Formats: sequence, structure tokens, C-alpha cells
Amino acid sequence: MSSDLESRGEVVVPDGAGAEGDPIPNPGVPPHEPRITDVDEAAATRAERQIATMFGLAAVLVLAFVVAYLLVPKHAAFLGFGASNLALGMTLGLALLLIGLGAIQWARRLMDSHEIVEERHPARSSDEDRAEAIATVRLGGAESGIGRRTMIRRTLIGAMAALGLPVVILLGDLGPLPGSRSAHTIWRRGTRIANDVTYKVLRPEDLELGQLVNAVPANLEDLPEGSERNNARAKAAVILVRMEEGDFRTLPGRRDWSVDGILCYSKVCTHVGCPINLYEQVARQVLCPCHQSTFDLADSGKVVFGPAARSLPQLPIMVDSEGYLVAQSDFTEPVGPSYWERG
Repeated sequence: MSSDLESRGEVVVPDGAGAEGDPIPNPGVPPHEPRITDVDEAAATRAERQIATMFGLAAVLVLAFVVAYLLVPKHAAFLGFGASNLALGMTLGLALLLIGLGAIQWARRLMDSHEIVEERHPARSSDEDRAEAIATVRLGGAESGIGRRTMIRRTLIGAMAALGLPVVILLGDLGPLPGSRSAHTIWRRGTRIANDVTYKVLRPEDLELGQLVNAVPANLEDLPEGSERNNARAKAAVILVRMEEGDFRTLPGRRDWSVDGILCYSKVCTHVGCPINLYEQVARQVLCPCHQSTFDLADSGKVVFGPAARSLPQLPIMVDSEGYLVAQSDFTEPVGPSYWERG
């Protein structure tokens, strides 16, 4: 009979396989075999010291990460690799590795090793099961020995706490702190205004009525080429526009910020910082090409359309003793997009 069933591809359930027809009876949990650290306190102490050493070295490596970040030059090289990246990667990577290895060794050598079986339960546990879970967690804490093995507990807490230092240090790479460098440009009193292409310093007669000119501070060329000059240029870029004296409105306190109808505004949009210079001469409005924020240059750079929330910052200008257009001061308000500390 069995051979006939097997020939037709049907499964034969052996006698005594279980009520559900399982082909193999449940063997159950094998008897617990103690580890050497369970029966030998000296071995347990050695394991505890090894784990504590791993956690302690991890804390030292985290401190080494901070030292490397502050002292190793970012452009230095070592064996053909970037010395800074190599030092940061090695110290932080080894610290995380040692914490992981210490945790694994702790679980294998010192934590309770009894095997348990738990039947699958509904997704939502009952109140009794939740109370039991809390009790199990507390029991696990007691069985792990974290309460009585103070050396492991203290070194682990120290290593985990030290991992917060790289997070704080790396925040410095996100950019300048609000209220400091981001609120200032290289414009100073007496800084001449130059064409942003030819770097020719400008006089009032160089601008025709209705003309818009892109400009930069003339002292930009004094900065070394590279990121420092590029960052300064991005923040200090301006637009000059010339109108009839009676065609624009000035705010109180800005009566002397223009020269012969020439006004100077930041070129950086106050929405997300795109450069603007799309000028509509008849309406005397300038448009940002990114999100269509529109500013009225005849009305102190006021926003007339789009998502920008602030007027374009205006640079106060004058004429120096040689007849060149110069800045009276830096911008009186931060340039560029708004952030959480700007009113």
C-alpha cells in the first residue's frame, strides 16, 4: 500500500508523527551545557577584563578621532592616501568595531546562555504578556550581570558616551554658525565697486540710464584663488541699476544710499540663494530664474511676486575722492536666504 502511494507522489506520514501530521517529531530543547565561564569564576573575570579592555580602547580611539580631526591637515597625504580621511576612518571604524566585538564577547561568554522556546503569538500582545515582557527585560538585565559587573558597565557607558563627540565635531563641516560669518561679506567702507567680468572699477558715468550692471567688490582679487575667493564672491555679488532720481522710493534712513540715481542691491535671492539679474527695465523689476521671485528695485528691493520672504538687501554706496563708486559699509542685514535666526 505504501509503495503504491509513493509511486503516485503522495506523502506517507509515519505513525506517531504527531497530531498535525508532522513527518518528524519535535525533538525539544537539548539539555543545557555550561560554559567554562559559568563554572570558573577566574575565567569569567578574564573575559570581563577582555571586554572592558575593548570598550576602553574604543573610547580612546574616539578621542583619537577628535584629535585627528583638529590636528591632521585636510590636504596632507600618507602612503598616497588622504591622511585626514585615513586617520578619521581608522579611528572611528576601529572604535565601532571594538564596541561590537565587546558586545558579542559579552553575550557569548558572560550573559545567560539558556535556550528558550516561545510560541508565536498574535501581533498585539495582551496586557499580561506585556507585563511579562517587562519582567523578562528586567530578568535579562539581571542575568547579563550588568548590575554587578561594574567594570563592563562603566567602560561600555564611557565608550557609548564618547561616540557623541564625533557627531558634535562633524557638525562643524555643515557650514558657518548662524549669526557669524554668514551675516557678513567682504564689503567695507571705501571698497570700490568693479565690473564682475572685467574687474574694471566703476564711476557713476559708466552706467547709462536704465542700465543694470553685475558687479563685485574690487578687493576680491586680493583673496587667494580657490574656495575662499569663490565663497566671498558668492556672498558679495551685487547688481547696480540707474534710474531717474524721482522714479524710485527710498526707505527712511536710506536717503543717502544712492549716487545720482544709482542703486546697489545684493545679487543673491532671499529665497534659496540663486543669483538674480533678469531685469525688466520698464517695470524696474528683477526676476530670480529659479523660482520666479520678483523684486521691485524702484521700491527698495521689495518682493512683489514669488516665494521670497524678504526684500533684497541694499548696499549703501557713495563716491570716493577720485570719483569711483564705493561702498559706505557692509550690508546692514544678512544677504541670501532666510534662516531661523533672521527676523
